[in-house]
Amino acid sequence: MSRYRYGAYHDGPDPLAPPYDVRDALDAMGDAVLEGNRPDDALRELLRRGLPGAEGRRGLDDLLRQVRERRRALRDRGRLDGTLEQARALLDTAIGQERAELFPDPSDEARLREAELDTLPRDTSQAIRRLSDYDWRSPAARETFERLKDLLRRDVLDAQFQGMKQALQSQDPRMMERVKDMMAALNEMLDRDARGEHTQDDFDRFMQEYGDFFPDQPQNLEELVDSLARRAAAMDRLLASLSPEQREELAGLMEQAMQDAGLAMEMSRLNDALRARRPELGWGGQEQMTGDNPLGVGDATTALAELADLAELEAALGQEYPGARMDDIDEAAVRRALGRQAVDDLAELRRIEKELERQGYLQRKRGKLELTPKAVRRLGETALRRVFSQLEAGRRGDHDQRDAGQAGELTGSSREWRFGDEQPLDVVRTIGNAIHRGAMERPASPSLGKAQPRDANGTGGAHGTNGVRLSVDDFEVHETERRTAAAVCLLVDLSYSMVLRGTWAAAKQTTLALHTLVTSKYPQDAIQIIGFSNYARVLHPTEMTGLDWDMVQGTNLHHALMIAGRHLDKHPDFEPIVLVVTDGEPTAHLRSDGRSVFDYPPSADTLVLTMAEVDKMTRRGASLNVFMLADDRRLVSFVEEVAQRNGGRVFAPDAERLGEYVVSDYLRVRRGRR
Repeated sequence: MSRYRYGAYHDGPDPLAPPYDVRDALDAMGDAVLEGNRPDDALRELLRRGLPGAEGRRGLDDLLRQVRERRRALRDRGRLDGTLEQARALLDTAIGQERAELFPDPSDEARLREAELDTLPRDTSQAIRRLSDYDWRSPAARETFERLKDLLRRDVLDAQFQGMKQALQSQDPRMMERVKDMMAALNEMLDRDARGEHTQDDFDRFMQEYGDFFPDQPQNLEELVDSLARRAAAMDRLLASLSPEQREELAGLMEQAMQDAGLAMEMSRLNDALRARRPELGWGGQEQMTGDNPLGVGDATTALAELADLAELEAALGQEYPGARMDDIDEAAVRRALGRQAVDDLAELRRIEKELERQGYLQRKRGKLELTPKAVRRLGETALRRVFSQLEAGRRGDHDQRDAGQAGELTGSSREWRFGDEQPLDVVRTIGNAIHRGAMERPASPSLGKAQPRDANGTGGAHGTNGVRLSVDDFEVHETERRTAAAVCLLVDLSYSMVLRGTWAAAKQTTLALHTLVTSKYPQDAIQIIGFSNYARVLHPTEMTGLDWDMVQGTNLHHALMIAGRHLDKHPDFEPIVLVVTDGEPTAHLRSDGRSVFDYPPSADTLVLTMAEVDKMTRRGASLNVFMLADDRRLVSFVEEVAQRNGGRVFAPDAERLGEYVVSDYLRVRRGRR
């Protein structure tokens, strides 16, 4: 027998997992897009807020706030001069212990020693250098001074190699020799790498020998260089952040400590190599620490290195630089700064961006984020639902039906189906015809024992034991009113004044809603969206979501009407519908050479040429219905003259009700109730 084992699937994503639903994320993006934002700005805003409806999931703003709080807490941790303060205290203690030993001695030697102590420099590093060869009379003072030098060695090495202080606390007398050997091997490895001779095997042997000095366990030389260079740059910033006197004194202490340990040359080689390999780490910058607790060099370097990491993380989470992407955020830095939960939140945000692209809602072209036709259709449906939600219940009709056909209004009667009919099927009459035909074909009183006539499928005619058998002649369809196709032109003002008046977002939402309504409910209609500012242009569906206003002078309705006229002329048998959304009178027109001319107030030529196009629309049988988004005197005068010459209507809706007005007017004209 075959035996089977069942368990979790580990070879990639679960193949049986339901697809990731990003429609809520797309709708949240759509809110921003329909308000007039570009798709990349809308996605950035979504990622900043976080996934809608996801409990406990934080957005980039929440993570950014935590990073800033962490930076404030680090700055408040302590002062950078802790090693100086501790070194001074130990030096004063050693000198005090030596004086106590010399005071009872009446000899001249004791007085000479006291005089030498009196002439020590105030600079701690110079005083330590002077006392390095001093023959201490007091055993306690000698022990204190050795403790001071040991402190400096451990602190300085810990500043360069995180965790070195703990390693040097070992009682093994050979530990400092191992440190020297490690630094020599490290510098040799860096030199070999600079010559192109380094291999991963070299690094593995180095880590096998000296891995206990590197608790973060780097996996290759580059990771090790990153870690060491960040600490070296932090130590450099520590010195730069002190006062000149403190800087000179601490640098002297560190130099003296390395000389005493025999590591000065190797440390200098290492710092030079690190600075050359990572010049971008901000060497020599300054950082302000505001706490009261004095920090040693190692602890201060750790704090400054973490502050530098947090500054980089803050910039990545802010996503404010050109070309910013979620992949720029270092997951390891997030984990170090904010913990595992923040990593999970970041992964969820990254998944939104990737799934929107993978599922075909977003695409990048030449570094610019764009919505795909699939996303545009969904956003258009959202815009249309918003418009219909504003309509009164009595005026809704059937335009929110999801199962409506394309054949027009039902008349209540039906007729025999003919090849090519698109009218909805009359199921009741069709089944009734089949039953009636079956009853007519079946014998009324068959003779006893005589076999019933059976068709090729073994059923008893049209009404056999296996159900009703349909014939082509049984089918009937509902009769509908004849519905003519319409050629629809929506002319949308793109001028800068639309933004200044706060009407641009409403115009954009209206455009998407009308386009979706026509293409989904009335696919036989031919719709064209035309945007106009100093020039006019046809807008395609995918362009409309990323559509932005034009910061140019001119409202060239003349050019827009010319383009609309060409669209109507391509569909001579269609019912013409022309809708104009604008907040200003025409201030530009096209010259005979195709160039746009701007005049404000409008010139006579602009008004004459625009009215000529209005008259052409009238001769085509197209009514121009104008939706005014402002009540300027000149605009009102212009649209009143258009209405008088063309017979169209004039509307003055509030911006938030523009979509309702435009869609309602299209439906009214579409149904022939002019």
